[in-house]
Amino acid sequence: MKMNFTARQMKVFDVVREMAEKKLAKFDKFFGNNAEMDITFSMANNLEMIEITIHSDGMVFRAEEAADTFANAIDNATEALERQIRKNKTRLQKKIRAEGFQIAEEDLPDVEEEVMFNVRTKTFPFKPMSVEEAILQMELLGHSFYVFKDAQDLETCVVYRRKNGGYGLIVPEN
Repeated sequence: MKMNFTARQMKVFDVVREMAEKKLAKFDKFFGNNAEMDITFSMANNLEMIEITIHSDGMVFRAEEAADTFANAIDNATEALERQIRKNKTRLQKKIRAEGFQIAEEDLPDVEEEVMFNVRTKTFPFKPMSVEEAILQMELLGHSFYVFKDAQDLETCVVYRRKNGGYGLIVPEN
């Protein structure tokens, strides 16, 4: 797996980098050589933060953790990534089992299907606006994200509140 290290407004010591490489090397068993891992180190409010993103075969796994030391942040992020990978693997196994065990519809008894998700649908006006306006709308509504149409290129975008208190913008790739 290819590892890309980045440091924001700081220098990462070789000891920390080697520790991260060693602890994150265990993810090689889950992914092939085509996987790529982006590791970003930063500091905020006397906390050492790490962001780890793994890209593999169209799947993205991401963890963002802050702790008093980079060692603790790496451990927490590693645990979060392992949970995500296990959850995804279990979901895939259930799907494969369900597809592999097919019974003809007429052989099944009439049973009401259990609804797994309670989905609430909302509609709202979808007018073009700037990113700043979208953030203001999101804050006014008290939501953690907001979908809007960008006024400049008329693309559907999403602004969201990040764990560190900042904001993020998701723009579709053309």
